[in-house]
Amino acid sequence: MAFIKKTIVLGIIAAGALGGGFAWWASKPIITEEPAIEFTIAPGSGASAAGQQMLEAGVPIQPLLFNLLARLTEKSAKLKAGSYELKPNTTPLRLIDQLVRGEFAQEQLTIIEGWTFRQMRMAMAAHRGLKHDTADLSDKELMALISPDYKAPEGLFFPDTYLFAKGASELQIFRQAHAILLAKLQDAWDKRDTSLPYKNPYEALTMASIVEKETGQKSERGMIAGVFVNRLRIGMLLQTDPTVIYGMGSKYEGKIRKKDLETDTPYNTYTRAGLPPTPISLPGQQSLTAALSPAKTGALYFVARGNGTSQFSDNLTDHNRAVNQYQRQ
Repeated sequence: MAFIKKTIVLGIIAAGALGGGFAWWASKPIITEEPAIEFTIAPGSGASAAGQQMLEAGVPIQPLLFNLLARLTEKSAKLKAGSYELKPNTTPLRLIDQLVRGEFAQEQLTIIEGWTFRQMRMAMAAHRGLKHDTADLSDKELMALISPDYKAPEGLFFPDTYLFAKGASELQIFRQAHAILLAKLQDAWDKRDTSLPYKNPYEALTMASIVEKETGQKSERGMIAGVFVNRLRIGMLLQTDPTVIYGMGSKYEGKIRKKDLETDTPYNTYTRAGLPPTPISLPGQQSLTAALSPAKTGALYFVARGNGTSQFSDNLTDHNRAVNQYQRQ
């Protein structure tokens, strides 16, 4: 009888020790030599398979213990497939929560204000964290999937930093950037001065794209827009170099010559009146605001001072004087 009691006591002590050791393991950070380890859980994986996949990816986890922990916490069947990242100080318990909540590895892509749509596509094609499901589509085919209302993609995507789960599709990012652009454009349009010479929001977007390319000084965007709005109102040619450059396409080699200004294209605002047929870049929020809330000014001209700012003039005489001072020295 004494032997049986002793055996039971030893069993209880052993069970307590094992339980205590398991609890210690579950709450102790997983020690790694890498700052972060990426791993992927395949669709349909249970806790046992997930543990094995993490181990094979370099996560120093005990698959059997991970499986037991998932079962004890009743989360074995709740793990979500996807790409993840093991970060420092992650415990097995936290790791299970990460998989249950679907806290996928975050990637980011920054679309720069003033980029062309071509530059945006190139940046997305070069991003290793994206699923390149639009690589074989032409611009026209891509727009048909994003927004049938527009055929030309230029200007229709908002430049920003986009966060997404690793393996997200390019199409998803395109649709998100397009939706944000339309929302911001509509908001600016609703707040506009109704006397502005735009027939529709798309024309305002085109103006915003020109303002975006004309100056790097955010504080001057309202004035730049004011100049171009004044020119539109009196039927004066916009005569803006960025539109000429856009129309030249691959022929542009870093410098505009006189013959380029005289060569007619749909985007040459030296030879054609009014706005070009489409935007010429991806405008940011401040350029959208400037185009639809331009500065109230009498200026019709501006010239770069050479320090990043511009000299504005109301008449050609003053403008020519400014050109001589700042450009011809």
